Amino acid sequence: MSLVGKKFPSIAVDAISEMGDNLKINIFEEAVNNNKKVLLFWYPKDFTFVCPTELHAFQAALPEFEKRNTIVIGASCDTNEVHFAWLNTPKSNGGIEGVTYPILADTNRNLANILGILDIESTSYSEETDSVIIEGSNVTYRATYLIDETGKIFHESVNDMPLGRNVAEYLRLVDAYTHVQTKGEVCPANWEEGKEAMFATREGVASYLNN
Repeated sequence: MSLVGKKFPSIAVDAISEMGDNLKINIFEEAVNNNKKVLLFWYPKDFTFVCPTELHAFQAALPEFEKRNTIVIGASCDTNEVHFAWLNTPKSNGGIEGVTYPILADTNRNLANILGILDIESTSYSEETDSVIIEGSNVTYRATYLIDETGKIFHESVNDMPLGRNVAEYLRLVDAYTHVQTKGEVCPANWEEGKEAMFATREGVASYLNN
């Protein structure tokens, strides 16, 4: 079920800084208390293949997000210790050395469960062991959330494991939402910063389509 238009869950999650400091981060409070937008992106596992390309791509775009009053936070279900080991692994060896934004360590999967982004094919109950058996990797898909300054989710997307994200699209979405917030106009298909937007009226769409 889509969470767009709803408040992001207010829950504190373990995280780590680039310096190895153990943190607790509440994404909702990060947005509201700092009066900033937040981009939260989930990836399946540390020390894998597509994942480091994405973490480095978000790092390269970090100054552009900062210009747009937007905090970037990564997330997976790995532990802080594994995150820190990866942060200390050079890029030449598949690591994420040089990444400076915090990374959530949702090891208990509380937040990922609430968001419904875990790779779980099925669950079954075993009477023999009195336990729930999970089929699937139980790690997160490549889910991305954009949260506004009130804590409301204004974009969500989920990619399957092999599909890396286009970071430029999230910059475009932040620009579009900011335009809506500040100008009171809506953004048509393929809108980019500097292009014409329109008013959400019959006259507005007619004028736009006839240009």
